[in-house]
Amino acid sequence: MDFGETDQQKAVKEIVRGLTRKYNNVYYLEKARSGEKMDELWRELGKAGLLGVCAGPEYGGSELGISELAIVCKEFASAGCPVLMLIVSAAICTSIIYKTGTEEQKRRWIPALSSGEQKMAFAITEPEAGSNTHNISTRAIKVEGGYLLNGSKYYISGVDESQNVLVVAKVGHDEGEKAKFGLFVVPTDAQGLTKNVIPVDIVSPEKQFFLYFDNVLVDESNLIGMTPGELETVFLGLNPERITAAAISCGLGEYALKRAVDYAKERKVWQVPIGGHQAVSHPLAEAYLRLSLAWLMTQKAAWYYDRGNVAGEFANLAKVAAADAALFALDHAIQTHGGNGFASEYGLASMWGITRLLKSAPVSREMALNYITLHILGLPKSY
Repeated sequence: MDFGETDQQKAVKEIVRGLTRKYNNVYYLEKARSGEKMDELWRELGKAGLLGVCAGPEYGGSELGISELAIVCKEFASAGCPVLMLIVSAAICTSIIYKTGTEEQKRRWIPALSSGEQKMAFAITEPEAGSNTHNISTRAIKVEGGYLLNGSKYYISGVDESQNVLVVAKVGHDEGEKAKFGLFVVPTDAQGLTKNVIPVDIVSPEKQFFLYFDNVLVDESNLIGMTPGELETVFLGLNPERITAAAISCGLGEYALKRAVDYAKERKVWQVPIGGHQAVSHPLAEAYLRLSLAWLMTQKAAWYYDRGNVAGEFANLAKVAAADAALFALDHAIQTHGGNGFASEYGLASMWGITRLLKSAPVSREMALNYITLHILGLPKSY
């Protein structure tokens, strides 16, 4: 693995840093508090070719990789502007369709996703299934002309700003563990689909939804790959999801750490900057250490995935390490500011919800550790 940035990666970073002069924490909080969407940012990302990095140029993509998308995610988060739809639409949906879709499906959806003209949400989580994907109850029954979807999904991000949602469902009447799974592209305005906002105390422009599918008819051509299969197809998108989530966590940690360091240099108590005291400086040094190691693992996971590997081991390691490091950095950044850490003008407390969310999702910390104990350490299965 070459730890040096490629010319393409340097170019991506330069483009994003140019955009963050306009799309930063001030922009993010204005959109979140007004209930508006970051549509201007999304269009500029598409125009710059940063949404289709997982797809080939014949579909409007730039055919770079998750490594480059991770840089995009991290740089925006580092500016205090985390973009969750990059995880959902660009990392999960685009990569799944590009890797498993038919030629017609690729040409039908990827160009619009790559250009920023459209977004796609992703629906796998259910109220009763939790992290047990095998236990999902949403079903797709074959009928003339397509499939009927019935069931529910919850905590689905960005449905109100997406034209379609990629839904994971069991196919057929089989109630057993060996039921086949299908991924269906469902228009968000489909008849029989009900969308309810889930109120959450997180400052973010992206909303969470509870979805109900009541005999939603989906055309057969909307079944990705056209043949129901096992969960491997789903995980083609979930490992990029974990990698890009880790990248956002690293960026959020950097954002908090930069604010803390600047404040510790300027704030004086007893005539000296507080950063000169080890009780303040050592936790910030520890935060830098943890963030550096987390980003290194994130880069390794992305590098491994971009070379055709599943990358489950490194993706889970990166996700856990980055979420923990980001929370550590933000907590100590708030502590460094004292009471000012909770003042709106310092832009720290408002980022706690989104930073804490990334410890619970996508994939809980506990399930990521279960993967490590089972698949890396070889310990007995605990669930």
